Amino acid sequence: MNIVVCVKIIQGDINPFDASALEAVLQRDDVRITVLSMGPLSSLESLSALTRLGNFKTILISDPNFAGSDTLATSYILSCAIRKLQPDLVLCGRQSIDGETAQVGIGLAIRLNYSFIANVLNFSLHQCETRQGTEQIQLPALLTMERSYTLRFPSLYSKTRSVEVWDSHFIGVNLSRCGFNGSPTRVLETFESKRGKRTCCFIQRHELEPLLNILRTKNRSDNKKTQQKEQYLQQQDTSENQNQDCRIWTIGTEVREQAFKLSTEVLSLEKRSAEEIATESQRKKPDVILWNADTWGRKTASQVATILETGLCADCIDLATDGNALIMYRPAYAGNKIAKIICRTRPQMATVRTPKISTNMIIGCGKGVADDFERVKKFASDYSAEIVASRGLVDTGIVPYKMQAGLTGKNISPKIYLALGISGAIQHLCAVENSETIIAVNKDKNARIFEYADYGIVSEF
Repeated sequence: MNIVVCVKIIQGDINPFDASALEAVLQRDDVRITVLSMGPLSSLESLSALTRLGNFKTILISDPNFAGSDTLATSYILSCAIRKLQPDLVLCGRQSIDGETAQVGIGLAIRLNYSFIANVLNFSLHQCETRQGTEQIQLPALLTMERSYTLRFPSLYSKTRSVEVWDSHFIGVNLSRCGFNGSPTRVLETFESKRGKRTCCFIQRHELEPLLNILRTKNRSDNKKTQQKEQYLQQQDTSENQNQDCRIWTIGTEVREQAFKLSTEVLSLEKRSAEEIATESQRKKPDVILWNADTWGRKTASQVATILETGLCADCIDLATDGNALIMYRPAYAGNKIAKIICRTRPQMATVRTPKISTNMIIGCGKGVADDFERVKKFASDYSAEIVASRGLVDTGIVPYKMQAGLTGKNISPKIYLALGISGAIQHLCAVENSETIIAVNKDKNARIFEYADYGIVSEF
């Protein structure tokens, strides 16, 4: 079997999700492997180091005309190269840790007309285990891998081998579809986020339990507001959804609130297949299509964007408009900044983070409580609280991905959010900022989480 593994080099290292995909195929003896990467020539050294891991071909797709490619342009360029290789199976990481859009693999599958399976934990040549269960692989296929495999170290006596370099002429791309010119999405600016900041009142560790008892008996302040909002949205649905020429579509109802902030001309469509939604869009030509940033929404939105050759901004935390363009905001640069993004093509598309409303207490655990996790579980049980985790704790393997709260995990809105050992990266904060009360416990007095908390405790849990 001929297998292509797509990898991305980020600051000299292989993207961890791609490393998992590579290790998954290196464990098999009955396959031919090609490692394919797209990037500048400076990636050659890192790719050359990877050749020590096994007997496989390594190719770098590199051309100055590719600079500035967004996910749509990247999937196009990679698809042109993969067609030359004619693999039976393509493996990609679920996402890259710099962009975190999880769009390239899905777009590749559409362009190659391969069957697609996401969130793969492990696989054989005929079936794979995903977070949703066991699925049969129908070749040719493209799989996106979770971080379930740890990439091996090279043998002490292994040597590096040459890396082939393919340019735009060799793979036969249309340059108008590459780089900045071929990228519908544009980053207008990046800036430090002040969204969600609160005034923190510092208390002592022994005051935590009495505070929790007081907050748990307090009525949630926004219940009436939420009910009024739902009534308004239902009224809008009744009046506006009769208009078949609405400018803004929502797929499903989860992002109606965000849509009505932009326009009263909103149409909520039932969830359908990507092909059906794309066909309807080509016929009705909406200006904007919004999706909930859940597993189904991310996958289907990426498929539709590729079919329509339009831009898609993933995991937006805010939306605005200047009367013509949709302005989208999402975390960038590993969560240290917020990017302001527009799309030059129509329809403009975005997946949007929506909070999971909950009146319960939720405890968020970071890497800082990894050694005390059993004690945290007992504490959570005493308060009938749900536990979620930051990506740092998930990466340790102590808890599964399904418990992750953050940009690529759950979006929550509890009455009380108790953050234990969480530093305060934007990717996590954007998923918990709608909590009514946030209490942070961290031994680092300078931890960023305190800037976004109502109460702070400088202590170990």
